Amino acid sequence: MAHTKSAGKTKNGRDSNGQRRGIKHYAGETVHAGEIIVRQCGTKWHAGDNVRKAKDDTLYAAVNGTVSFQKKKVKKFTGRLEQRTFVHVAS
Repeated sequence: MAHTKSAGKTKNGRDSNGQRRGIKHYAGETVHAGEIIVRQCGTKWHAGDNVRKAKDDTLYAAVNGTVSFQKKKVKKFTGRLEQRTFVHVAS
């Protein structure tokens, strides 16, 4: 007796839909309060001035203004410096 079916059945063919993550508003663009700037999984980008982080790590504008990105070296718990990207909204 065969352990697997011989024809008509395959174990492939499943694929999930894309999650549409990434930057939604780039530097220099104007945003209104509550608009999503970045959809992300984890914290690749960090919340700066006038930006809030949602439960699923989404960054959104807290006030009306212009989006800007800034790279900054931040000291880790071990004392080592790490470069991080912060998202700001200037009103």
